[in-house]
Amino acid sequence: MLDYLVRNACLNGENALVDLAVADGKIVEIAQSITGDAPSFDAAGQLISCGFVESHIHLDKACILDRAKNETGTLQGAISAVANAKSCFTEDDIYARGARVIEKAITEGTNAVRTHVEIDPGIGLAGFNALKRLKADYAWAMDIEICVFPQEGLFNYPGTEELLREALDSGADLLGGCPYMDTDPHGQILRLFEMARDYDVDLDFHLDFDLDASWRHLDEVAKQSIAFGWQGRVMIGHVTKLSVLPKPELEDTIAIMRDAGIGLTVLPATDLFLTGRDHDHSVPCGVAPAHKLAGHGLCCTIATNNVLNPFTPYGDCSLSRMANLYANVSQLATEAELENCFAMVSDAPAKLLGRSSKIAVGEAASFIVLPAQSRAQVVSEISRPIWGMKAGRVTFEHPAAKLFRP
Repeated sequence: MLDYLVRNACLNGENALVDLAVADGKIVEIAQSITGDAPSFDAAGQLISCGFVESHIHLDKACILDRAKNETGTLQGAISAVANAKSCFTEDDIYARGARVIEKAITEGTNAVRTHVEIDPGIGLAGFNALKRLKADYAWAMDIEICVFPQEGLFNYPGTEELLREALDSGADLLGGCPYMDTDPHGQILRLFEMARDYDVDLDFHLDFDLDASWRHLDEVAKQSIAFGWQGRVMIGHVTKLSVLPKPELEDTIAIMRDAGIGLTVLPATDLFLTGRDHDHSVPCGVAPAHKLAGHGLCCTIATNNVLNPFTPYGDCSLSRMANLYANVSQLATEAELENCFAMVSDAPAKLLGRSSKIAVGEAASFIVLPAQSRAQVVSEISRPIWGMKAGRVTFEHPAAKLFRP
């Protein structure tokens, strides 16, 4: 007995349209003209893909422009504004704002996220507890992975390590870091690797978020990745310093990251908004060249980072738009280049979060329908999904626009 049929679907790499049969939450058949009287959806020749995967977002501090303004437009201005607003955050407030963003993301085709949450004595575990509730309440449509991290420092904020450990004891999925906010950056990096080993969790650092190429913390993260045997278990986000490296230095850095098994998450909306505020002309974009690193086999993803807050005062949770933004800034246009941008919001982050991105018999029936015939077209046209399913259950629908001709 079938639970659902999707008819006339375009699959990446296939020439003919196919039907997909769904039963017990899985794809049980892919073929042309599957017979059955189960409820059905006509894809009408449109592309079916795994859902988008958001690899770096901050649900706990989303949607706070009404209470937090970045007066300078800089990274420090954003951190300061959020730190001041955070003192008034409550668990229920964080839950409500996080739910607003999750629901936006679901209707934009995202069905898995890695969210960072700030932990320190000022906020305690309010954000973490809110995200645990969100993780449970939205499991029907979204897999949520929680990364706890010390946004305001570790050694300079006594009590933070104990709270991070409490969160890891209570089910946090992985550990993040922010060395540039610490009085002892290398000490923070080492301590986080020690904690990751203690709890057997992956690491995801906010790193090297400026344009001064004369120093960086990437090398220390690479050194400890090798020392602790954590290759393939470390991601670094932002790393705007990479955007100003000459080709030889970038190639050396890629080799260092490959040896250490470190991946990169690029956050174009935030990095564009905050970078280069001290320039009155020839303003640098500050977006790391993730496509070049991906071309050398590194795990690279494109993500949203923040939504409607002092770090990024806009956002609609559309990863097809974010992939397009990255392609535009990086001046990418060929079919292969745009296909790679799509992969950085689907295949690569899915693998990072331990999920399959395959549309195949035996895989979970978790996919979206996009008004396009190729993955490159999705990026070039910012195609928004019109329908989606997770584990065999329909989770959203975007009716097609209608024209009313005279």
